[in-house]
Amino acid sequence: MSGQSPRSPAEVFSALARACEDLGIDAWDWYGEGGAVRRLEDDLVERFGVEAAAFFPSGVMAQQAALRVHCDRAGSLRVAMPDLSHLLVHEEDGPRVLHDLEILFLTRGFEVPTAAHVAALPGRLGAVLVELPLRDAGCLLPTWDELRELSGACRERGVALHVDGARIWEAQPWFDHSFAEIAAQADSTYVSFYKGLGGLAGAALLGSADVVAEARRWRRRLGGTTYRVTAEAVAALVGLRDRLPLIPQTVAWAQAFAAALPATITVQPGRPQTNQFLLYAAGDADAVNERTVEAIEAHGVGLPAWWSAREPGRVQTEVVVTPAALGLDLAAMAAQLAQVILAD
Repeated sequence: MSGQSPRSPAEVFSALARACEDLGIDAWDWYGEGGAVRRLEDDLVERFGVEAAAFFPSGVMAQQAALRVHCDRAGSLRVAMPDLSHLLVHEEDGPRVLHDLEILFLTRGFEVPTAAHVAALPGRLGAVLVELPLRDAGCLLPTWDELRELSGACRERGVALHVDGARIWEAQPWFDHSFAEIAAQADSTYVSFYKGLGGLAGAALLGSADVVAEARRWRRRLGGTTYRVTAEAVAALVGLRDRLPLIPQTVAWAQAFAAALPATITVQPGRPQTNQFLLYAAGDADAVNERTVEAIEAHGVGLPAWWSAREPGRVQTEVVVTPAALGLDLAAMAAQLAQVILAD
């Protein structure tokens, strides 16, 4: 119901071998050049309407490279981003430790970034980063008009706007605009291949030819230009072919599922904006997880684990609806999830 269906390494590699034949991949890349990597980068350039794209082994590296390029050009190491940004919460403070960036909070908590937030930032900036969607706020997104206005505020101020698009594939249905229209609001965009697309690993940085070329130099400096990444590139191409068309269905399933939950379970955002969202309820995490394991064993369906929320006596979980859930009865799944909570 939540997350990817598990497959063994043998199953995954067998599927990749078949994909190489289906896609006509008959040559290796060499240090990230040529082969499936070139095909992947060309696909992204066309899909997002940008001048250039570069494969990176991780989003952590891609975003550090992007911010470093923008800051060096601006002559300022001050970067604004949400206090819940993945770069600050999950990356061991990498931007500050490795690049000496000074971080300003664009937003705090479960708050949508707007042009007003940009206007409120004092002094000279090297870059503004928005995470679309903001994962730790339940995959929260601005409206299309709010995003356009924020983009305009950055351009009027002469500061580069970078989009953390780790889940941009899942955010696109909310905006109801093409990937090219979304990317046009930013000076650079990062996309991930292993989340919504179900790939092995890897990411890409998209933008103007000169920004991406400079980011490639940072990729080498940071140790990211590895000998071969053909497997990761092929998996990404398969995800674009097979998984991307299903994402709107997973978003619709997530919204209907959330609406079927009892009022005693709080959904964040109130109506999910992507296929991923947070749930809160009264309960004890250990007790709820014991019942969750019992339900998994009884019904053979994967359910998410719960952990203690900041508010005493409450628990929370994160639901990620993937194509694996599309064949399930969402009303039955909502009832199962409610049962493990309401038993308290």
